[in-house]
Amino acid sequence: MFGNLGNYKNFGLLIIRVGLGIMFIFHGLPKLMGGEKEWRELGSATRYVGIHFLPVLWGLLCAVVETFGGFLLILGLAFRPVCLLLLINLLVATASQLGQGGSVMDASHAIEDTIMFAGLLFVGPGRYSVDRK
Repeated sequence: MFGNLGNYKNFGLLIIRVGLGIMFIFHGLPKLMGGEKEWRELGSATRYVGIHFLPVLWGLLCAVVETFGGFLLILGLAFRPVCLLLLINLLVATASQLGQGGSVMDASHAIEDTIMFAGLLFVGPGRYSVDRK
């Protein structure tokens, strides 16, 4: 029953890209539209990885990476650089959750997405993408 599904790896990658892309747009767009106060709050998370300057800039970059990164994921355009930027974004989110005294359970969503983007960085976008080879 499942023996031939290996023939559809590229379709599976498309499903992953579109699903993750939509969710990152969904989460990133409100952050992007939130303005300076939202960006400062987001950017202050970098203190958990030793960055204590320009929180507004880091917050804006976080929101841009989530929003436009999600769009680029869907297209499969600049796929590996986007995966790397989202992976970094999610490592900071994980550090922030844990640094605020949260448990691994509290940080589990960020950890799961970090693992997904680390894997996708190696696998690539698949045949159904703008970056296809």
